[in-house]
Order: sequence, then structure tokens, then C-alpha cells
Amino acid sequence: MNFAKSAMLCATVVLAMGVSAQEATIRKNLAERIPQLAKIDEISKSPMTGLFEIRVNGTEIYYTDAEGNYLVQGSLIDTKQHRNLTEERVDKLTAISFDALPFKDAFTIVRGNGKRKLAVFEDPNCGYCKRFERDLQNVNDITIHMFLYPILSADSTEKSKHIWCANDKGKAWQDWMVRDQLPKVASCDSAAIARNVEIGRKYKITGTPTLIFANGTRVPGAISAADVEKQLTTAKN
Repeated sequence: MNFAKSAMLCATVVLAMGVSAQEATIRKNLAERIPQLAKIDEISKSPMTGLFEIRVNGTEIYYTDAEGNYLVQGSLIDTKQHRNLTEERVDKLTAISFDALPFKDAFTIVRGNGKRKLAVFEDPNCGYCKRFERDLQNVNDITIHMFLYPILSADSTEKSKHIWCANDKGKAWQDWMVRDQLPKVASCDSAAIARNVEIGRKYKITGTPTLIFANGTRVPGAISAADVEKQLTTAKN
């Protein structure tokens, strides 16, 4: 090994040891001072000099100094590029691969040729979802994978079970969401609904509706039919 390579290797080892020591110090100090941070998933350098990113509970992001003396909760903004680095990081951590969604736990609504794909997580008692569903009637040539996601109340779970157990799930859903016709009482194996809630928690789906397009783009909230069309076009390209 020549001198240049040897020096580079030594520098790399020293740097790694430094980072490891800093991480150990951060973990130790934060665990002692803030017991809730005793289990840190990952510590890494942030783009800001002297600031370290702390990841806990899978997708929660905090920042601290090299010794864990200070803790920052909030967004790290790149002022040159006008980018919210924290938001981008969380989006990456919570990204959902469209093809990996458990479609067996959803029902489908097909309009037109059904070539365009959309997955939606919705609560039957969500007013925003009802508004969204009524506007979504204007979007054609689409296959909608509907994941019942009752997170608002016990009644949401009951309505979801009746819809899931209906002979025609899509009709029962749209009758309720678009035409205010209560779903008929029905019973069956509705374990899929509980699984939907679990996967929603895993991917931090905290509100309804939440839309997931074929390219993995995730959009929270009730957007207009025009905006759905724009996202579908982007997802296709």
C-alpha cells in the first residue's frame, strides 16, 4: 500500500471513530436527560455544520448538537434552494410503494378503461372524504383501490364493516359517500379493516382522505378533480 492510500485509510478510520464517539455521546446524554429518547433509531450528520439528525419511532425527526446538549424540533430549511429538508426526509421515510400496497384489503371501483391507478385511504364519517368522493365522480378512465380506514370513531368502524361486507362494496360505498344512503347492516370476515388501520399507522397516515398515486406520490387531503387529473398525468409520465 502506498503512502497516499495509507494516509487516506487512516483519515477515514479516524473520521469514523470521531462520528462513532459523537453518536455514543449523543445517545448517552439524551437517554439520561430525556428518557423518551432512550431508543434512537438513527443518528446522522445533517447538511448544517455541527447539527445532527436524530430519527426515532421510525419517522420522527429531531436535531441536536454533537453532545446532545440541545434538542431542536422543527423544520430544517435550505434557504439557498428554498427546500424544506425535514419534510423531504420524512416524505422519503414514509414513502409507500404503490405496488407493495395490500390490494387484497381494498375494493376497486373502475371507471372507463380503468388504465390509470389510484389508491385512497378514507373514513366513511369524514366530511372531507365525502366532498372528495363527490368531486372524484368527474374523473374517468381510472381504477380506484379503496382502503377503508376508520380512524374517527367507533361508528366509522361499524360503517366500514357494513360496507366491506356488502354484496357490492363499491356501490355501498358510493351510495353512502355520494348519495347519503346508509349501508345495510351486514357481517363477514372484516379483519382487512383492522389491517388497513395498522398499515396506516406504519406509514403515518394521520388524516383522510390520503391519496397514493402509481408513482408513489402521496397527497394528504381532499384535492379537486382537476388536481387528481394533474397527479394522474404526472404519475403516468
